[in-house]
Amino acid sequence: MTIPTPTLRGVARAGVLLAAGVLLGGCALLGGKSRQQGTIYAPEPRVAADARWPTVRWQLSMSPPSAARMIDSLRIAVRPTPNEIQVYKDANWAQRPSDMLEATLLRTLEDSGKIPAVARQGSGISADYKLVLDLRRFEADYAPGAATPAATIEVNAKLLHAQDQQVVAAHTFVQAQPSASTAVPDVVTAFERSLGAISQDLAGWVLTSGDGHERGGVHR
Repeated sequence: MTIPTPTLRGVARAGVLLAAGVLLGGCALLGGKSRQQGTIYAPEPRVAADARWPTVRWQLSMSPPSAARMIDSLRIAVRPTPNEIQVYKDANWAQRPSDMLEATLLRTLEDSGKIPAVARQGSGISADYKLVLDLRRFEADYAPGAATPAATIEVNAKLLHAQDQQVVAAHTFVQAQPSASTAVPDVVTAFERSLGAISQDLAGWVLTSGDGHERGGVHR
């Protein structure tokens, strides 16, 4: 029995299908909306208090962090090149990044035992100081030439004295924790570390800056 020779058209069609399969495989982690709900991630880092943090006697209120719409999204943002933002396919946050930051920092300060009271703005507590946060970055960032991303979080913080609305201290914090691989679960684990580290930095800075103002010092 003679096996028919493939036609030129058939070979070309097979080549196109093979190329398309390779392309789709390479883009599996990135993309727009999917028909599937995908996986929902909810990092909740637990941050231990630093023994060097001062114990203060004043109370703190926290304003909801501000953030650009693209940053404060339930989609997990990734920056494959310096001027490009994409999102991971079939992967979402359970909370918006600004909510994650606020909740983690609030819990860190509450659990520290270093401050009598800390609460969200509008909770009714009589606050002596007010914390204002601007979330500037919350993305998986590929540095030039890097094979894996770093979970990058950037926050500008201002501590205000409630009585006169004077800015007591202002500082920009950045954390970039490397991911073990390009897989989304590893990227999320890196975000959990970044979120915990930046919350610890912020908590220590708030307590130290407020304590310095109470004592008449200057902290920036």
